[in-house]
Amino acid sequence: MTDDPRAVLRAMFDAAVEAALPSAVVPPNLPEPPRGRTIVVGAGKASAAMARAAEEHWQGPLGGLVVTRYGHAVPCQRIEIVEAAHPVPDAAGREAAGRMLEMVSGLGEDDLVLALISGGGSALLSLPAPGLTLEEKQALTGALLRSGANIHEMNCLRKHLSAIKGGRLAAAAAPARVLSLLLSDVPGDDPAVIASGPTVPDPSTLEEARAVLEKYGITEPRAALEALRRAESETPKPGDPAFRRVENRLIATPQSSLEAAARIAKARGLATHILSDAIEGEAREVAKVMAAIAIQVRRRSQPFEPPCILLSGGETTVTVKGEGRGGRNVEFLLALAVALAGAPGIHALACDTDGIDGTEDNAGAMLTADSLERAEALGLGAKTMLANNDGYGFFKALGDLIMTGPTLTNVNDFRAILIEE
Repeated sequence: MTDDPRAVLRAMFDAAVEAALPSAVVPPNLPEPPRGRTIVVGAGKASAAMARAAEEHWQGPLGGLVVTRYGHAVPCQRIEIVEAAHPVPDAAGREAAGRMLEMVSGLGEDDLVLALISGGGSALLSLPAPGLTLEEKQALTGALLRSGANIHEMNCLRKHLSAIKGGRLAAAAAPARVLSLLLSDVPGDDPAVIASGPTVPDPSTLEEARAVLEKYGITEPRAALEALRRAESETPKPGDPAFRRVENRLIATPQSSLEAAARIAKARGLATHILSDAIEGEAREVAKVMAAIAIQVRRRSQPFEPPCILLSGGETTVTVKGEGRGGRNVEFLLALAVALAGAPGIHALACDTDGIDGTEDNAGAMLTADSLERAEALGLGAKTMLANNDGYGFFKALGDLIMTGPTLTNVNDFRAILIEE
């Protein structure tokens, strides 16, 4: 192929991010101003950028508060922006969530609550349920992150241990109209899972939440276990009249970003195949499967003819056993490199569309056909570094980390594998 694989993969990732930018997707979805007040609330890594897009295109008065991750704030004139911690919640998020709940309480039928929700909102809306402290919730969040629990399991617990998530924000706003604009960062695009569904009735149950703790052997903090035994910890359910005037609208999804990336490849004459927008599982196990498919394409022209690109989205997990650095995208790429074992003509990129892979400063990384060869020349052992969960260190040494800074959007992970003839 004539195009530089690095340039092609990076252009595709950039297009995926651009397709989900709040400046592009928020304005077309704004409603007509109500007869009463308009209160803007929101949470997530993209919420500040969403707030600015709403503010710039809103015809009429409005005010409110959104909370975003540290480093993700953008200036707004009428909507207050608060920064808080992610993925482990902090006091700033707790205070902001409490103020939001107060803002939407006592509204009338002529009022509108515009909720701007994106990935990351679950940790940022950290208002613990009665009887549970922030410190206890922090401890539980840390244990879940280390356990390998998937996003659905984590959010099931978060909703049942929160005073604002799992539909409680919308229930507090009744009888006002509530319109939630959602950027999906979850496999399957279920609104009840995005940011733990603060405006969505919750179909999950206390029994399911308790089962998550049992599955992963989490026995502390005791206050969380006790809260999950109390009937009042159950969340509002579908059919509750409090949601009669609530609309939850998806405005950007992983699929739409994958399709935007595919258009870039098509313009370069490359066949592109979207395998799935909702892949889950251990990052290194997903990598083994992807490597096997890529090798079959390269060697057998099955199930696709090379040259081509395999695209996927979703959210993998990492069960941390080592002491290295790295998020799930560099873990995936390092495991992919090990599984490919230097197979020629295969290149890959894996990045988080929010620009932050886990808790690191990179979005992800680039893997080239000669990555293992270059690593060996530097004395790096890919298998040893994978065992230590040190994908960040591996790709940093190669100069192949991708640094974007916060992109101010979030439609989950983006993975592209380019297979040459």
